[in-house]
Amino acid sequence: MSLSATNRTHSDTFSFILMGLPGLEGAHFWLAFPLCAMYLVAVVGNCTVVLVVKMEPALHTPMYFFLCMLAAVDLALSTCTMPKLLSLFWFDAKEIGYRTCLLQMFFIHSLSGVESTILLAMAVDRYVAICHPLQHSSILTNAVTAKVGLVALVRGVVFFLPLPFLISRLHFCSSTNLTHSYCLHQDVMHLASSNSTTPNVVYGLTAILLVMGLDSLLIFVSYVMIIKTVLQLKSREERLRASGTCVAHVCVVLSFYVPLIGLSVVHRFGRDLPVLVQITMGNVYLLVPPVLNPIVYGARTKEIRKRALRIMRIGREGGSH
Repeated sequence: MSLSATNRTHSDTFSFILMGLPGLEGAHFWLAFPLCAMYLVAVVGNCTVVLVVKMEPALHTPMYFFLCMLAAVDLALSTCTMPKLLSLFWFDAKEIGYRTCLLQMFFIHSLSGVESTILLAMAVDRYVAICHPLQHSSILTNAVTAKVGLVALVRGVVFFLPLPFLISRLHFCSSTNLTHSYCLHQDVMHLASSNSTTPNVVYGLTAILLVMGLDSLLIFVSYVMIIKTVLQLKSREERLRASGTCVAHVCVVLSFYVPLIGLSVVHRFGRDLPVLVQITMGNVYLLVPPVLNPIVYGARTKEIRKRALRIMRIGREGGSH
């Protein structure tokens, strides 16, 4: 039987072992409750953002449409990881099937790529609004915003769809213990017992650099130009008002890229670090942004905060009747 046939038959019953928190196995049951609370906050917060923008015609602008896209991606990203994580902590369900692992891997990486593109689009929106305010409405129309969202989706899928296929060419037999509570390309790749992983390393690094690396560089450049324009404003009030519109976006960018860069560094250069450090970095990367983003934008964006409170007030009044 050929190696490809062996791998195909092997994959039907083969599974990986997910890692919880080493040394804290006895506390897994109780730790799942705050994780579940975080998931509920992410679901409620991101759904609220989408609902508020949908119900308020005044918010049908590129900035809020991009925010809806970000909320939808965060919701999908947390949903493709959190249920399995909770089953691991509550029911000790450590096994994840080969095909399920590859599917989860694809969703994690592709959705991260989509989120990176949306964050870049939001940075461009802020740049045009501050540096070229008179052209903002003509440059970033709703039609252009929809096309940017489609490009973000296609870009994430095209760049990261090859990852599961690159993994499927590898052979696994001995070690099946992952170092995270979900499937990442770098993590699964290191468990291969045969075949060269050079194509995986090269393509994985290339995809990361061409998507997240390029996006972070362009976001940095856009903010350099924004800061230059803000410093040229005459009054202090104008400078504060202009910079204030960027604070929420900067916080969201940092919450996404800092854990992502930290996790990438750990996987490539920190293999000797304690496993708990690697797992913590991975969980922060996937769990924190979906929870933090709606809170940041809800706290920093007056329009969303006011309209969300209005919707809740109307709901309470309707319920009382």
